[in-house]
Amino acid sequence: MCLGGESYVLAVAANQPSPTRILNLAFSPTAQRRTTRRFVANISRYNVYSPQFDAQEDELISRMDRRFVRRMVSRAQWAAAILTVFAMLAPAIAAQTATPTSAKAAAPARKRAADTAAPGAPVKTIGNRNAPITMEVFSDYQCPSCGNFFENTLRAMIQDYVAQGKVYLVHHDFPLQMHTYSGQAARWANAAGMIGQFQDVDAALFDNQAKWPVDGDIEKYVAAAISPANFKRVQGILKGCTAAPPTSKADRSVPQADPGCPVDPYIVQDIVLGYQVPVQATPTFIIHYKGQSYPASSGIITWPILKQFFDTLLSQ
Repeated sequence: MCLGGESYVLAVAANQPSPTRILNLAFSPTAQRRTTRRFVANISRYNVYSPQFDAQEDELISRMDRRFVRRMVSRAQWAAAILTVFAMLAPAIAAQTATPTSAKAAAPARKRAADTAAPGAPVKTIGNRNAPITMEVFSDYQCPSCGNFFENTLRAMIQDYVAQGKVYLVHHDFPLQMHTYSGQAARWANAAGMIGQFQDVDAALFDNQAKWPVDGDIEKYVAAAISPANFKRVQGILKGCTAAPPTSKADRSVPQADPGCPVDPYIVQDIVLGYQVPVQATPTFIIHYKGQSYPASSGIITWPILKQFFDTLLSQ
């Protein structure tokens, strides 16, 4: 794991279907000696329903969303006012109907306007949001353990259970201050997420993790992962990102977003959410199933083992 701590490898005994047994029996003797009491206590809770934990998580999410909701209500009021004015002016607008020739000429202009429109919030999810299992992952693109987790677990999961509609994968950025280029990599991933290209760029960053941290040339690998037209759009989104990117802090302080960078607020949002979990190391993942949220876990788990755990959940 990155951000200190230990690496825990979970394994499963085939004749032990209980989630608690699946996770507890997975430790090697060496890992058992190095495992803290707190981590074992968390693992043992995998098979226990905890209304208090759910209530805490609901309150966590509620706090994160209150300011956002207030902003959206305010914007909705403005939108309602604008629509009212538009309705009053509609007859006059309708009276100025364009001719078929002018309408054809206007179509390319509308298309150009749509292409250059400001992008919305980045979509950093993969799969069907209605899947029975949701897995949230807090990750750092420069963290070696995160790269290992992607290559040996998440990639196979995406091709298998995510593709089958069984798991919905949610990515959260948690770039660490100790990694020189992790914040910048998060910017590229978020910009790609704003135009629907997150999955390709996410994979490219992890696939080339041993290369771009050498000199920080992330741009080259993003360009190779998407079309030239989409790459140009991503570059345009990041054009105003001139200050240092936000990263998580050891003292848990909220990092500063570059006012000119449209993706920074979303990275900061993920970091603050990570503080609340709390994320102690990367990668950290949280699994949700049937309204229950299992305690956050950090470390390495292979896809065959995680798949067996998912199968145990789905059989309940």
